Amino acid sequence: MSSEWKRRVTLFVQRFWQPTGACMSCMPGSWGNVLSLPHWKVAIETGLLTALLAVLLTFTPAKRLYANRYGNALLVGLLTMIGDAYAHPGHYGAPYVEHVLTGIVSGLLALAASYLLEERARRIREVWARASRLVR
Repeated sequence: MSSEWKRRVTLFVQRFWQPTGACMSCMPGSWGNVLSLPHWKVAIETGLLTALLAVLLTFTPAKRLYANRYGNALLVGLLTMIGDAYAHPGHYGAPYVEHVLTGIVSGLLALAASYLLEERARRIREVWARASRLVR
């Protein structure tokens, strides 16, 4: 598999878990319905739609946004809003509020992941090493 396709597969996986997690946390009753199959179905649909849109954008000039962590987070948030709006109607009173909130949470998850997981989770390993030294 070429390195370009490996990047697309990695992007698909990343863009699947972030919107799925965001959708699970933004739907009303999310934490009470965490074992609900219909709840997971909607969240997985949102994640799949977002991930597919993200991979499709790698064939356009917009793929340059993935190189910048803020551009990436913005793009993930926008794609999640689109995927969430397509996957299901909003559960809140005002139209599109849930979709916008889900997009914001997904973008923040992408931003946090870019800080925490880059360079094989270097920042997490550093904090763990410091905590280990304090415990000794």
